[in-house]
Amino acid sequence: MQISAKTDYAVRALLSLAAREPSLVKIDTVVTEQGMPRKFVEAILGELRRAGIVRSQRGAEGGYALARPAKDIALGSVMRAVDGPLAEVRGLRPHETTYAGVAEHLPEVWVAVRASLRQVLDETTLADVLSGQLPAHVKALNDAPDAWLPR
Repeated sequence: MQISAKTDYAVRALLSLAAREPSLVKIDTVVTEQGMPRKFVEAILGELRRAGIVRSQRGAEGGYALARPAKDIALGSVMRAVDGPLAEVRGLRPHETTYAGVAEHLPEVWVAVRASLRQVLDETTLADVLSGQLPAHVKALNDAPDAWLPR
């Protein structure tokens, strides 16, 4: 699985807003703090606004804020808002794939991959990441002896 720059920037921008909630935050604060490209982040925040994850206010006192508390925004919903489904196989959802012969049981693996992504991304919120208090099962995955080793 590859996490896109769009998802990475979206989560980082939302963490910046979450750290200041419920205040409105200027986009310049977000992009400067995180070292992200302004135009790209503007477009991403627009998508997040349309998805109901952020709200915006125009004007001199305007800016962006979370549309609901950080504890109610799962990383999976952010990822879906900017990049679509968590897992796809050639443009299909894992449960929509079918194969014949030796690959007949492969859809079960693809569905399991999606389920494992959901266990991490749908059960970890912005508030969890901001506080460093990740869910126990996510922390356990990080604590596995080979978790941080490249393969």
